[in-house]
Amino acid sequence: MRSTSSPFISRRDLLGACAGITGLALTGAAMASTAQHKIRLAGWSKPISEITNILAEPDKGFFKARGVDLTYLPGAGGGDAIRNMLSGQADVAFTDPGSFFMALDKGEKLVAIYDIYPQNVFNVVSLKSAGIHKPADLKGKKIGVYSLSSGTRQNLLVMLHQAGLKESDVTIVVTGLLNFAPLMQGQVDATAATDTGLAVGLRKGLGEINVMQVSDYLNISSDMFVVREEVLRQKKDALKAFLKGYRDSAAWMLAHPEEAAVLAGKRAIDGTQRDVNLEIIKLRNAASLPATGGVARLGQFDLAALQKGADTYRALGMVERQIKVSDVVDASLLPGA
Repeated sequence: MRSTSSPFISRRDLLGACAGITGLALTGAAMASTAQHKIRLAGWSKPISEITNILAEPDKGFFKARGVDLTYLPGAGGGDAIRNMLSGQADVAFTDPGSFFMALDKGEKLVAIYDIYPQNVFNVVSLKSAGIHKPADLKGKKIGVYSLSSGTRQNLLVMLHQAGLKESDVTIVVTGLLNFAPLMQGQVDATAATDTGLAVGLRKGLGEINVMQVSDYLNISSDMFVVREEVLRQKKDALKAFLKGYRDSAAWMLAHPEEAAVLAGKRAIDGTQRDVNLEIIKLRNAASLPATGGVARLGQFDLAALQKGADTYRALGMVERQIKVSDVVDASLLPGA
């Protein structure tokens, strides 16, 4: 959705034209020979710096140590991750709550098993000259989103809802791969983005801006691991081992962001600048921590926040069914559960 030639590439939605490439195997033959379980993870993105803890597997072996042979399948958004999982190409989807809720609304039998980023990382950014300070100020404005199926649009609608506005009260513009360039060029009045995308935009000369954080209105999780009900029944041991490996990798990146920034230069397609890698990794580390409990509670769900999110999506008309979050979340596989 953004060209890799553009300097305004968001880490959150650096999806691009080659998102349909074949899966990225994160373990070699030696690792595979010792692994007890094979897990295929469908991602929302290509191998980018904010998921360095996953990409570091050939170097650090977090999953291997738990008996897991991990393969990462790149994708083009949370909905794409779920589609790849439903098609049987993957066992686990790395996806956002909105895509999860919409799949449930269509009757898919899915379960969330780990809260990757309990904090909402989305925002709406405008130049100070636009005079946009609160959601109500967006009425009648042109607002950029990465794509109509992205979390940027979904979270923009959440913000509009807080001000009593509907999608029809604004003009949504798909900015695609250009990201912040249309905002700087005056083609849109504001753009929906994420913390990591904004960080890169600021480095590229975005200038004086106003930022509205979606978390101030709805601090719903940004991403979760989701599986099909039948996979949960059939592969409990494998999924438990996978979650232990993932938690180990997340704890490592929290404790050693500088080392992760170096490895991002080796493993991530956008990892050419170590200082940028470090900034992105620190932002994603902050998003991975639950509101309470710190590292010891990595992966824990805030059911009340998720329920509020599901109710908000229904109020927005993005889902039709009433979703009872406690029925579609299973925390029993979490390390230490």
